[in-house]
Amino acid sequence: MIAELVTRFYARVQQDALLAPIFTRVQDWDDHLARLKNFWSSVVLTTGRYHGQPMRTHLPLPVAGDHFDRWLDLFEKTAREVCPPAAAAHFIDKARRIADSFEMATATQAGRIASPRHIFRS
Repeated sequence: MIAELVTRFYARVQQDALLAPIFTRVQDWDDHLARLKNFWSSVVLTTGRYHGQPMRTHLPLPVAGDHFDRWLDLFEKTAREVCPPAAAAHFIDKARRIADSFEMATATQAGRIASPRHIFRS
């Protein structure tokens, strides 16, 4: 299920007008998708398969609030298509928390203060 979710979601990301330009830095999509599958396995199932520093990797990227919103829109749609309802809700909760964390860190790095806003999406 994780593999299908990640594969389908990032296929959409690569076609998205707003998000695709952010991901042009990815040179090897097979390797990137493998890391993302390990990441989500660690986040959702606590498998410990992912070893990395995603915040450090993503902070230099030119992203803003609309990028996080669109990322979540696509992720939530894909999770609901791929996963049973309870699993989709679990993935979505984690994704919203990740988006909030990244958005707040990006704001802090830019000298701004941001509050969590994605966890409260309806």
